[in-house]
Amino acid sequence: MNNVFTAEFSYLKNNFIDCINNFKYSGTLIGDENRNIVKHFDINGLKVNFKSFKQPNPFNRLVYTYFRKTKARRSFEYANLLISKNFNTPTPIAYFEYNTFLGLTSSYYISEHLENTFTLREVMRSTFFKDREELIKKYTLIMYQLHENGIEFIDNNSANFLIKLIENQYSFFIVDLNRMNFYHKMKISKRLKNISKITSDLEIIKIISTEYALLSGLKQEYCLKRIINASKKQQYKRALKNKLKFYKSFRLYKSKITIY
Repeated sequence: MNNVFTAEFSYLKNNFIDCINNFKYSGTLIGDENRNIVKHFDINGLKVNFKSFKQPNPFNRLVYTYFRKTKARRSFEYANLLISKNFNTPTPIAYFEYNTFLGLTSSYYISEHLENTFTLREVMRSTFFKDREELIKKYTLIMYQLHENGIEFIDNNSANFLIKLIENQYSFFIVDLNRMNFYHKMKISKRLKNISKITSDLEIIKIISTEYALLSGLKQEYCLKRIINASKKQQYKRALKNKLKFYKSFRLYKSKITIY
């Protein structure tokens, strides 16, 4: 087992190990269990989230053991990096990695549990959401600041931005951090492609492109065109991927049918 803590929480190591040992039957599930599993625990009054990452395939189990940082470790390190650059993310507490001679078996990222939050997805899905345009512009500012710091947030998904009202001000917290790329300077084309992942809603894209143009000094028409084109390519790729998944599932189903 390998584990790393933020210093102030190291005294809770045994408590965290107990939570991991009983992870399957304890804790409060957050979201679904389709891939990774996130659960909330209350430990001596400290409210924390445990993210259990899906066990990788046999090849990647070895890769994550000997050649590449695990998703749990990257989540912890990237959270600390974001905080050092004045971005908000739930406080990183620890990560745990479990290995056998066959490689990585499981890994966990532990972070602060935030209460009374809502997601950017909720904002974008409701045209009547309070302060909707303000929140979309706030999101755009955060993406621009990430890009200015050379950070490409690959999982730029509206569910990965938690919003909390603190002293009458909206604060954004970025989550699901294990996939990021870092550059000395991000090209404009890569920036706008990164933003295009957030939505295919034309009204929202217009707000984002206008705001990003103001922040970056680019022309609004240019930003709008590039984001729309990149968004359409994203939609096409998703549709193709879904068709391939359906075809693969259908082939598998047919292969299991026994003809007498």
